[in-house]
Amino acid sequence: MIFQDIIFQFFTIWDGIESGLYYAIVGFYFLIFAYFLLMRYRVSKKLFWLYFSVLFLFLAAGRGFFIVYYFYAPELFGTMSNLELVGIMMLLYRLATFSTWMGIACLMGVFGTLIFPPITEMGASSDKTDIKAKIKKILKNKNLRFLLKMCLIAIPIIVAILALTLPDAVLMDPDIRDQYVPSFQLVTIFDWYPAGRAVINFILLPLMVFLIPFIFVYLALKTFGVLRRSYALNAIGFFIYFFGRIIQGLLETFGFPHVRAILPPLLILLSLLIIVIANNYEQLR
Repeated sequence: MIFQDIIFQFFTIWDGIESGLYYAIVGFYFLIFAYFLLMRYRVSKKLFWLYFSVLFLFLAAGRGFFIVYYFYAPELFGTMSNLELVGIMMLLYRLATFSTWMGIACLMGVFGTLIFPPITEMGASSDKTDIKAKIKKILKNKNLRFLLKMCLIAIPIIVAILALTLPDAVLMDPDIRDQYVPSFQLVTIFDWYPAGRAVINFILLPLMVFLIPFIFVYLALKTFGVLRRSYALNAIGFFIYFFGRIIQGLLETFGFPHVRAILPPLLILLSLLIIVIANNYEQLR
């Protein structure tokens, strides 16, 4: 065994707390995946629930790779060359990013089903000739709606593939470079952050995921009763989830390890609980 008779060198009590909370999150992801797949999609056969369930499967896979990347891979230091260790860590990062973006592809599938519902749910046709009415009429074309949905899903899949294929020079964490291979040259933005990592994390990721809570807010404002409460809770859940992810990055950047170990994973767990409640609201009344 690779870790046999080796005492962890860098794994602190706070790492144990943080990783334990993320283990709980991964378990929660799997439970949500199984529930939405077996109890929702199996019964309704709606693509919305298939996308929603597989989303959490990919999130579980991505978080699992990140757990190994952040907490356990550094413990291999000294058991192999630095280049081999960096190669393993970059592979873990690529797989984690790939899984995360495949999850975002599922999220875009959810988004597509929300903004392009079945034509029977769009209401009666209008005889108005204004621009809004014309756009609605155009969007009733089945082929166009299918194409737009596929484009929404395809964009994250392309990013996921890029995460597997882009060179290390545009993806490697500067801290890893400085610690293990200081002579390795990174392609950075403002001589600070790897270019590919910056585009993926700070441009593409917000553009993709920030749409979701706002579409739930919009739907909550447009609906009534139980459906409104369900959409509103979904919006709150996703807002808290993304806030937790943002806080995690900020705390990691500015160096608050104790707070980082507890606050972000607890926020993510809270968001998952709210999302589950939101999608079972009619049964919990």
